[in-house]
Amino acid sequence: MIRTTKWNLVLALLATTTVILGPTRSVSAQQSVKVFHKTVKVGDLDIFYREAGPKDTPAILLLHGFPTSSQMFRNLIPALADKYRVVAPDYPGYGHSSMPSRDKFAYTFDNLAKVIDEFTEKVGLTKFALYVQDYGAPVGYRLAVQNPERITAIVVQNGNAYVEGLDNDFWKPIKAYWQEPNSKEKRDALRVALTYETTKWQYTHGVKNPELVSPDGAAHDQFLLDRKGNDEIQLDLLLSYGSNPPLYPKWQEYFRTHQPPMLIAWGKNDQIFPGAGAEPYRRDLKTLEFHLLDAGHFALETNGDEIAQLMREFLGKHVTTK
Repeated sequence: MIRTTKWNLVLALLATTTVILGPTRSVSAQQSVKVFHKTVKVGDLDIFYREAGPKDTPAILLLHGFPTSSQMFRNLIPALADKYRVVAPDYPGYGHSSMPSRDKFAYTFDNLAKVIDEFTEKVGLTKFALYVQDYGAPVGYRLAVQNPERITAIVVQNGNAYVEGLDNDFWKPIKAYWQEPNSKEKRDALRVALTYETTKWQYTHGVKNPELVSPDGAAHDQFLLDRKGNDEIQLDLLLSYGSNPPLYPKWQEYFRTHQPPMLIAWGKNDQIFPGAGAEPYRRDLKTLEFHLLDAGHFALETNGDEIAQLMREFLGKHVTTK
């Protein structure tokens, strides 16, 4: 009888004990988060997005990179959604959003930004913090320059805004294509970037322990890359990436003029956007928290808990709650 009483007491204590993840996050809170998978019309396009968190809390817009989609945020969303409205859309041609043919939609960064700008209006995001990674940076910075008053803060994870970030071997064949945009040879040379081997490499290169990287992310991305016609869409966007460096001075002026609070949480082992691209942000931002993480291109795969904790602390300081 005594043993049973003691065991019941232990069970009761366990049932009422909260296990803390970081300073403010609990297992029970994370498990209670419901992530919704929605679609909204933007013009003729169906834009898919993931959303969680109360609508009356500060918003965070998560902008994905290449060759992935909002699935890259599948673990980050529930880690933030107890205190924030978290919204992660798929661009046209990515994830579960519409993939119109190239003769009906021009796949450029200008057009991706226009779609996401209209998307924010459709889902009622009037003010929001940005999370930008890879392609998310040129999309997000276009939004910020156009409507700086809407941006409450920026989290940068391997997202470039300085020429120093493109001064490496990875970009040489892409820059060669920018110089000769009508060259089939230069275009075809980039098809290696669309293979499963390269997609897996993006997930695992520079990772201290590859066993921490789920193979599901690369498999999901490649399944969608391999859709008929998507290869040409991706090559169009690799060409359009050449429109971004000429805008860097404008983006840097936005940083200097508007001084958005910025958190750098950068995978320093990334060979696409190495740490050299993170350092120049120090020149232009006064309110800057700077972290080079022992991670690769998709730092959320291995350092997601660390990034979530950095974000919660940073946003808690700089983004006003209602």
